[in-house]
Amino acid sequence: MPFEGGKTEQAFAPVILAGGSGTRFWPRSRRTRAKQVLALDGDRTMIQQTLERLTPLADPGDVWVITNSLLDDLIAEQLPEVSREHIVSEPTARNTAPACALAAFLLEASSPETVIGIFPSDHVVKNKARFAEVIRAGVALAASGEKIVVLGVPPTRAETGYGYIELGDAVDPAKLPFSNVAVRRVRRFTEKPHGQLAEQFVASGNYAWNGGIFLWSARTLANAVREHCPAMAPLLEKIAEARRISQAEFDRVFAEVYPKCESISIDYAVLEPRSAKGEIGAEIYSLPGDFEWNDLGSWSSLHEHAADCPPENVSVANVFEGEDPLCISIDSSGNYVHAPGKVIALVGVSNLVVVQTKDALLITTRERSQEVGKVVAELKAVGREDLI
Repeated sequence: MPFEGGKTEQAFAPVILAGGSGTRFWPRSRRTRAKQVLALDGDRTMIQQTLERLTPLADPGDVWVITNSLLDDLIAEQLPEVSREHIVSEPTARNTAPACALAAFLLEASSPETVIGIFPSDHVVKNKARFAEVIRAGVALAASGEKIVVLGVPPTRAETGYGYIELGDAVDPAKLPFSNVAVRRVRRFTEKPHGQLAEQFVASGNYAWNGGIFLWSARTLANAVREHCPAMAPLLEKIAEARRISQAEFDRVFAEVYPKCESISIDYAVLEPRSAKGEIGAEIYSLPGDFEWNDLGSWSSLHEHAADCPPENVSVANVFEGEDPLCISIDSSGNYVHAPGKVIALVGVSNLVVVQTKDALLITTRERSQEVGKVVAELKAVGREDLI
C-alpha cells in the first residue's frame, strides 16, 4: 500500500553535502558563498530549499550537513533548525566518498539500522510531493536488508556532464513494501560518457541520470566502504571513535586523519565496484527521480529552469526596490541576464549569459557557460584572490 504523508516509518538521517569552491556560478558565487548558500531561483537559498524538502520526512534534529570552514557559519545561520553539532566542516575537501562514509561511521556505532540519505545541497525539485513519496519508498527499501538505493532521473537530453545508470529488471511489486513507486535493479554505472555514447544511452530508453541521491543503512554503507576502500575505512573508524570521546578529541583527530583519506567520489569508490559484482550480488536498486529535477550546474541550466521574461529571455534585474524588473528585448532570444538595479535592453543577441556583480562582469554564451571555472583558475593564477 502507498505510504501516507508524514515522517518515514524507519529511522532516517538525511545528510546534506554542502562543500564546494564556488566556481560554477562565478561571479555571484565565491569561496565564501558557494551556490548552495545563494538564492538563485527565489527568496530561499539552495540549501534552505533542500532542508525544506526533507523536513516532511525527517526531524531537522536528525539532519547532518557536511561542509567546510568557509561556509559552516553561514550555513548554520541559514539553517537554524539543524543542530550546530551536526554541521561538520571537513578540514580539507576529499570528494563525496569520504563525506558520505563519514556519516555512516559516525552513526553506525549507535544506530546501525538508521537509513542514511545523501542529498546534494544545490538541486532543484519542482514536484515536492512526488519527491517525498519516492524518498519514503527508498527509505523503506534500504531498511529491508543490505540494499543500496539510488535515484535515477529520467534523461531529457544526451548530457555528458552527468553519470548514467543502466537499469536492469523490474522488481515484482508484490515483493515490495509499497506500490506507488517502481523499482528496478541496477546493472552498472557510467560516469560522464562522451557525446556519442550519451546519445546511445538516451536512445536506448534503458538509462537514467545519476542524480547523486543515495539511500542505505549506516551499516550497509560502512561495510561497503570496508570492502571497497580498505585504506579509508580504518581512518574513518578512528574519527568516529574520537567523536564518542569528546568534541575536542574529534576536532583534533578529524583535522589530523581526514586529509589522509583518498579524494574520490562515492560513485567510483563504492557504486561502480559494487555493481561490477553482477546484478544479483550487487543489491543495488534504482527508484525513479521523476519529480522535475534540475541540478543547476551552470548558468545555462539556471536559464532552462527559470521563468521566461520576456519570451525565451530571462532576467533577474530589479530596477527599483518594490518594482518589477524591466527587460526590453528586440530580436533577441535565449539569453540569461543578471544585473540587479538596472534596466536591461537586449537587441539582436541570442544565447548569451551576462552576470554583473559589484566587482565583476561575466559575458559568455550558454553553450560555454560550463567553462566559468576556467575564469576562476585564471584569476587565481594572476593573484586576484579577492575575486574568488
